[in-house]
Amino acid sequence: MRITQGTFSYLPDLTDEQIIKQLDYALGQGWAVGIEYTDDPHPRNTYWEMFGNPMFDVSDAAGVMLELQQCRKTFPDHYIRVAAFDSTHGTESVVLSFIVNRPKVEPGFRLIRTEEPGRTLRYSIESYAVQRSPEGERY
Repeated sequence: MRITQGTFSYLPDLTDEQIIKQLDYALGQGWAVGIEYTDDPHPRNTYWEMFGNPMFDVSDAAGVMLELQQCRKTFPDHYIRVAAFDSTHGTESVVLSFIVNRPKVEPGFRLIRTEEPGRTLRYSIESYAVQRSPEGERY
């Protein structure tokens, strides 16, 4: 199951050349770039771990790519994404994020159905990854 979160998630994985073009665009807008990773890609898990500090002062995509390569080397079997933050007044939010690394096998999710009083059904999803082993050892 392919996780589809963020911009470009329904497209094939971006090449490093395509990632550089997106970074050039984000940096050209004056956005700060950060690199995040996780081994639990649940859709409600919006707060991934930050790899290093946000790069507020970087103006060249090559600097971001160095950090990205180091993150890929450190966490080869994790999801890694690039997030661009617009700090202008009135926005102050992540305005672009996209996955740049995936584990070789994406385990997917299971649907959990719970019957409640009054014939009410509640549904939730759970990542198969969290059933396998503790955090940090899921892939």
